[in-house]
Amino acid sequence: MILLMQHLMSSAVAPVNKSLRAPVASWLVVGWVAALIVFCYFPVMVRLVRQWANDDDMGHGFFVPVIAAWIAWQKLEEARAIPPLPDWRGLILLLWGAGQLYIATLGAELFLARTALVITIIGAVWLLCGVRYLRIFAFPLLILFCMIPIPGVVYTRLTFPLQIFASRVAEHSLDLLGVPVMREGNVLELANMKLNVVDACSGIRSLLSLTFLSLVYGYFFETNLRIRTILFLSTIPIAILANAGRVTLTGLLAQVNPQLAEGALHEAEGWVIFMIALLIMVGFHKVLTFGWALVRKGTD
Repeated sequence: MILLMQHLMSSAVAPVNKSLRAPVASWLVVGWVAALIVFCYFPVMVRLVRQWANDDDMGHGFFVPVIAAWIAWQKLEEARAIPPLPDWRGLILLLWGAGQLYIATLGAELFLARTALVITIIGAVWLLCGVRYLRIFAFPLLILFCMIPIPGVVYTRLTFPLQIFASRVAEHSLDLLGVPVMREGNVLELANMKLNVVDACSGIRSLLSLTFLSLVYGYFFETNLRIRTILFLSTIPIAILANAGRVTLTGLLAQVNPQLAEGALHEAEGWVIFMIALLIMVGFHKVLTFGWALVRKGTD
């Protein structure tokens, strides 16, 4: 793949015409490189898409490449005004990606293989078009990492503490609301049923989805990098507390009817809580922008 890209590099440096459209030769190179990447990573892509379809925690994975492609399309006009200047330093990333894929294949390590795909794409852009193109397309390229499921070891280390936290918050909240409850680990003993806070109720699903949405939301609706960063970090406690509220609500509904704590109604409850968390994030952004405006006004 790398040798063929080297052979095609000469066509990637064709001059930009007066209408600021990308040269046909450079589009041919992009097409060839894209086809080579798909050929090399096709098994990785297939398994990745299968996990998106079967893993509820990664349902947002389908949207990541679509949104990244749409953002890149919006930046295409800006890129057309700049002639592509191939940079051989991008070859370092391509070699890194190839080596990482080789090691991942030998060790059957999915996370390394999947991140190698993103590294290869970034390296290809750098090699064919140069640093300026890399800067223009930096955001859509980097958010591609959001489509990669976290490693199983990390997932396990995250979910159990989140389960315990949600159980503790729900226990105290239900106790304050006058609902008799006793907790043993991640199991809540209610008067009429046991409520087991399993992995799916740990909040990792809403945490992954909300952090991705905060990145996209911040990109479109906020230009201040500091506010974007604070907004992104704020989604972590928002998602965790929202999930704890979901467990509490489930306990309350279980007092009315145990069937409300499971099945389709329980899933619908999760969507409602997620939308509330999303609205809280948007509201927090408004507070941040208002506070930042007051600070700027006070310093002027």
